[in-house]
Order: sequence, then C-alpha cells, then structure tokens
Amino acid sequence: MTAPAAPAKAAGPTVPAGPPAAPPAPVRTRGTRRAGRTLHAGPLAHAVLVVAVLFSAFPLYWTVVAASRSNADLAKVPPALLPGPHLMRNFEAVLEEADIGKALLNSLLVSGSITLGTVLCCTLAGFAFAKLRFRGRGALLAVTVGTMMIPPQLGVIPLFMLIAELGWVNQLQSVILPGLVSAFGVFFMRQYLVQSLPDELIEAARVDGASTARIFWSIVVPVARPGMAVLGLLTFMAAWNDFFWPVVALSSSEPTVQVALRQLGGGYVHDQSVIMAGTLLGTLPVLLVFGLLGRQIVGGIMQGAVKG
Repeated sequence: MTAPAAPAKAAGPTVPAGPPAAPPAPVRTRGTRRAGRTLHAGPLAHAVLVVAVLFSAFPLYWTVVAASRSNADLAKVPPALLPGPHLMRNFEAVLEEADIGKALLNSLLVSGSITLGTVLCCTLAGFAFAKLRFRGRGALLAVTVGTMMIPPQLGVIPLFMLIAELGWVNQLQSVILPGLVSAFGVFFMRQYLVQSLPDELIEAARVDGASTARIFWSIVVPVARPGMAVLGLLTFMAAWNDFFWPVVALSSSEPTVQVALRQLGGGYVHDQSVIMAGTLLGTLPVLLVFGLLGRQIVGGIMQGAVKG
C-alpha cells in the first residue's frame, strides 16, 4: 500500500494582509489647471463687465436726467449730468398734453394679450413641428420660416382693408389679433424643444396612456418654461414698442403708449424734457416685466441644470 504524499510546503513565508494601498494622487495636468481658472473671473473680466454695464445703463440714466430737467437746462453746453428738480412738473405736463394713463392701460392690455397668445400658440406649434409626425411637416415649417422674409409693411394695406370690413378700426382687437402668432416664435420654440425635450419622455407617456394634450401640459410646458419666458419677454417688448401698425389702426381716442408719445412736446420748439418724461413713463412697465421674466429665465435655466 502506497503511503500518502506529504503536503507541499509553501513557497515562502506568509505575509499578513494589511490595509489596501491608497490610490495614487491625481496628477494635475496643465489643462486641468487651465480649465479650473476659467471658472473664476479675474480683475480684467470684472472691469470689462463694469464698463459694459455702464454703457448699457447710461441711456436709461440720461432719460431720468432729461426728464427731471427743463428744456433750457438740456440746451446748455455742456449739459447737466445729474437729475434736476422738475421731474414731477414734467410728469404733470405729460398728463395734460396726452392721455398717458389710458395709453398705458391700452398698451398693457394689447401687449399682455399678444404675449399670452404668442407664447401659447407658438409653443403648441413648436411642439407639433418638433416631436409630432404628420404629412407635410417639413413643407409647412419651410413656409412658416419663409414668411419671416416678407417685410411687414407689404401687408398693411390688405390687413387694414380686412379690419375695416370687420368694423374694427380704432378698436384694440385690430392690434391684438394680427400679433397672436409669429413665425419667429414658432421657429424659436421648435428649435428649443428639439434640443431640450427627449423623445424618451414622450414615448414613456404614450406607454402610460397619456393623450397628446396631457403630454403637452404635463411634460412639454414644464420643459419649455425657460424658452417660453424668453419668447414672452421678446414678444412683450416688441408689442409694447410697436408704433407703425397701432398708429394706422388706432386714433388719438384709443392710443397706445407709442401713439400717445407723438402728441408730446408740440409747438414751434419741442419741449424735450416733457418728451423724455413721457418716454420714462412708457419705459417703466417694460423694466418691471423684464425684471419679473428675467428671474423666471434664470430660475428655469438653473433648475434644468440641476435636474439634467
């Protein structure tokens, strides 16, 4: 009977297991340091930003200065660079020469209605062109974009004939209805939704049984909120500053702000201080809307960055 083989000896002494070795420290390459420096602005960048802000804010500051001075002060050389004591008096002159209160109310109604209609309709159309499949989608989008190449002045005469047939001359709906949809807004929202709305979200909602209307209100609108805020801001400013079509469709009895401002500073010598006071009154609502929607834009972008 063969004896059992002896167990093999270990090749060497057993080394007790110790703590795992620490990973090597990351090597800070030159590109990493350069990328890190881009996150912190230096003194030169701050100086450039300060200069840009001063140049951008100077027209508004000069409007305040001119609105608070007299016409003789504005004619001096060099002109005054500090606000004066005549602001309230110039405001009173504006209220006497033009019905600026009614003009502000009409402009708020017109601009607000156009903004709401444009944002809603353009978001719907942009969603359809971006994510829905239907026959003739490319041709319709090309026609929509092509309308932006046509000067709006070419459509003034047929548009005025249309509102005259409808009996809307000198009524606010003649200014509101033609501006409820814009080709730029449709194209803008289409491009935004193509980049920001994943197809997987829509497919998952379809699997869950959601209708197209439910997908739009529950998925598309929250995703498109920053783009809608930008479009709303641009639309409100364009509608508020529009002069050509309101002066054609409206009269002095139903003016908007831009139509009412042309009545200021009449006479042989135009009173520039009164004109600037009226301009300041017409600018304040735009600044308010810009402040409100500007917060929405920044908040929506930051929220999307956190969720993304």
